[in-house]
Amino acid sequence: MGNVNFLLNFLVYLEFYEVDPKSISKIAKLARIKVSDNEAQNLATDLTKIFDWIEQLNEVNTENVIPMTSVTEMAMLSRKDEITDINNIDLIFSNTLDMPEDGRKFFTVPKVIE
Repeated sequence: MGNVNFLLNFLVYLEFYEVDPKSISKIAKLARIKVSDNEAQNLATDLTKIFDWIEQLNEVNTENVIPMTSVTEMAMLSRKDEITDINNIDLIFSNTLDMPEDGRKFFTVPKVIE
């Protein structure tokens, strides 16, 4: 949520309120999303309305508002951070599928970059 707020605040800071279909098409191309001209026009209109709404929200005075994690007041559930299985190597490696045959203790992972 923090990244979204940063992006929206940044776009509002740039006064990027009106989005044109050309910008939508460029963003869609970068994201490799197929967007027709009609959809780009609709998205541009919708995003412009969203930015207008964000600007309206920025006018609200929230100086004395306490940040919340929920709309209802509640205590955050937490637990004591305790180490329970320290250095239990056999338990850790009992779930691995691809252990080296020579007994070395490490995980092998599939290659992700070619």
